[in-house]
Amino acid sequence: MLENGSKRLVIKMHPDDNVLVALTDLSKGESVVFENETFLLQDTIKAKHKFYTTNLRAGDEIIMYGVLVGKVQCDVAKGSLMTTENLKHAAEPYKYRDVDFEWQAPDVSKYKDRTFNGYKRNDGRVGTANYWLFVPTVFCENRNLDVIREALHNELGYSVSDKYTQYTHALLQAYKNGKSLDSIDVQLVPEPYTNKVFKNVDGIKFLNHQGGCGGTRQDSATLSALLASYANHPNVAGITVLSLGCQHLQVQDFTNDVKKQNPSFDKPLYIFEQQQSKSEEQLIADAIKKTFEGLIEINKQERTPAPLSELCLGVKCGGSDGFSGVSANPAVGYTSDLLVALGGKVLLAEFPELCGVEQNLIDRCTSEETAKKFIDLMQSYDALAHKVGSGFHMNPSPGNIKDGLITDAIKSAGAAKKGGTAPVIDVLDYTEPATKAGLSLVCTPGNDVEATTGKAASGATLILFTTGLGTPTGNPVCPVIKVATNSVLAKKMSDIIDIDCGPIISGEKSIEEMGEDILEYCIKAASGEIIPKAVLLNQDDFIPWKRGVSL
Repeated sequence: MLENGSKRLVIKMHPDDNVLVALTDLSKGESVVFENETFLLQDTIKAKHKFYTTNLRAGDEIIMYGVLVGKVQCDVAKGSLMTTENLKHAAEPYKYRDVDFEWQAPDVSKYKDRTFNGYKRNDGRVGTANYWLFVPTVFCENRNLDVIREALHNELGYSVSDKYTQYTHALLQAYKNGKSLDSIDVQLVPEPYTNKVFKNVDGIKFLNHQGGCGGTRQDSATLSALLASYANHPNVAGITVLSLGCQHLQVQDFTNDVKKQNPSFDKPLYIFEQQQSKSEEQLIADAIKKTFEGLIEINKQERTPAPLSELCLGVKCGGSDGFSGVSANPAVGYTSDLLVALGGKVLLAEFPELCGVEQNLIDRCTSEETAKKFIDLMQSYDALAHKVGSGFHMNPSPGNIKDGLITDAIKSAGAAKKGGTAPVIDVLDYTEPATKAGLSLVCTPGNDVEATTGKAASGATLILFTTGLGTPTGNPVCPVIKVATNSVLAKKMSDIIDIDCGPIISGEKSIEEMGEDILEYCIKAASGEIIPKAVLLNQDDFIPWKRGVSL
């Protein structure tokens, strides 16, 4: 696939496509040869952007990734740049068809006897981390959680802010001594020595949120189910609950949901209600002391070998660019296929970013019931968005568009590549747990944090998060591994990126080779041998979805 006799300049994502993706910056007037055809560029085409391969008339359909992604709005010449002015979103209608889908699973014989070292829970699941979790039943307790977080993190070795505390102290001293602040450089501040007291406790996590009271009772009920799913998460070993007392989301509602989801729940669960406490000071002191006792107990738990089939992998993209569907997403998709072939679970969410590829996913469903559940969730979600004057077609952000994702169908067709090619074994509504081995679709918004929050709720024990523009997104209980679509980003934001898929763009690695590399990283991260950047930074993002319109 070499053009112009040297390196790859463009790529075609599917034989049926009538657009090409630029792999490097191309100049107006330049001639590009691809598959023995010459294209005279009518515009400058920046890397990640697309140009049309034929002369087109207004209303003509544009195909990319083999699916309809838009219709041109005016006559355009062969070699012209795809823009928001000349292309508008379009997608094919979809329906259930009784398709006999046959999957060609990848060869996983080399992984047959591989294991990871995880934490085995009494309900049979295996965690990739060992966390203590603080849960507020209402936003009124957020301040108390912040106080407790500062005390426990600083004293027990989980804080990541010491460097900046020292930096601020150096600025203060310079100011007091009349020196220039420009002489103080954060890079010169020595990294603090972190002495984690509890070696087998990977973190103490806090689910600050803005719910639990006000709003609707349905909002509180959804929040209760979400918080209960986090308490039940295999990466969580113990829980401290803080409640005010008078809020919609009562403690009893939460504990009922915990038991409903997991009748054999047996983790330490400590509950403190402020309106029943002598004082706020006493509430905080009691919560810290009881939690400290719990930390002593869960620190006795150790990692033991588990088969790769016990992994539950969430796949997500955010800050996407024109290379997302070319490199990182299909590479993660191959990792997903490997794990499914090994008997593990994979969760693909972000329903607004499945717009345009619905038929492919429906045809891969293993039952009519599963397919129709997906159709119902997609249609009701999109209808709700249209009701308030929006729609899935308005999903791409300005950053997405600037970097080549012109329509939602283009963005979605590339985003869906993260789920690989395996059959769809199940469709889960928000907070429903993944119970079946294989690929499941999870109903969440495309919003980065709302989606990762929902994936963890369904049981993801690792999340692969692809990005072309860069994002620090993480999750409190599920380690998030950041996968860059290009090497420029991987180098520029190396402090938040874990894996570079740029070698796919340069032609140094195939999608399959990169997918295997990603699986190897996942095995090490699941075993605690590698700590993803988002975990190191305590990037614990948590946003409950109220089931409103969020794209």
